[in-house]
Amino acid sequence: MSQADLMSLKQVHKQFPGGYVALQDLNLTVQSGQFVALLGPSGCGKSTVLRLLAGLEQASQGQVNAPALRAGARGTETAYVFQEPTLMPWASVFDNVWLPLRLQGLSRSQAAPAVRQVLASVGLSEFEQALPRELSGGMKMRTSIARALVTQPEVLLMDEPFAALDEITRQRLNRDVLSWWQERRMAALFVTHSVYEAVFLSQRVLVMGARPGRITASMEIAEPYPRTPAFRSSPAYARCCEALSAALESAHGQEAQP
Repeated sequence: MSQADLMSLKQVHKQFPGGYVALQDLNLTVQSGQFVALLGPSGCGKSTVLRLLAGLEQASQGQVNAPALRAGARGTETAYVFQEPTLMPWASVFDNVWLPLRLQGLSRSQAAPAVRQVLASVGLSEFEQALPRELSGGMKMRTSIARALVTQPEVLLMDEPFAALDEITRQRLNRDVLSWWQERRMAALFVTHSVYEAVFLSQRVLVMGARPGRITASMEIAEPYPRTPAFRSSPAYARCCEALSAALESAHGQEAQP
């Protein structure tokens, strides 16, 4: 791993009990402060990659290097945003966001400044006492992201967090995620099925082939930040989406060699 590489998977093989092979000879690097999207067909192992980097799974073979593995069980260097918000239904927005700081031993009053600051940054200051059932889908996801950001992580792992949202909400949250990423200078690895989302968000897109998963293509997205809605209607955006769609189609049709 080079000095600038924050996370890496080298020749990683992941086989689950029962013989199911999720990943085969997978290589991946993410540099400090970089935004990378991981794109691929369903079942190709994208979520498994995130779980390995978060320390939630162990590789069967190969090398995994990530802050989560170096930090130990109580480390806060890595935050994980799942496909579903996974909020505690009985707890307020404030208490859901407080949870990781509470697990670190901070009292409610000690954590309050950090919690309120991050709620303000995600636009939920007026909803800190609301329960999850009182929130829209987009607001629930904002709460989940606020809970991830409150520890000021070095790495943000996001597993298709906006897949269930309507397109307008999804695009708004895309822009917000980029704003939070730039403000906090995190490394972000964002799993998505959407070519359009991957191009809009990322500096680099990695394409995964069909099961067993491995990286089959890498594309740099050279458009500077901040990226406005106008980027979505630009010729550069269209070219990137076309090229990435072709890479994804090729990856979908490939089968890994035994």
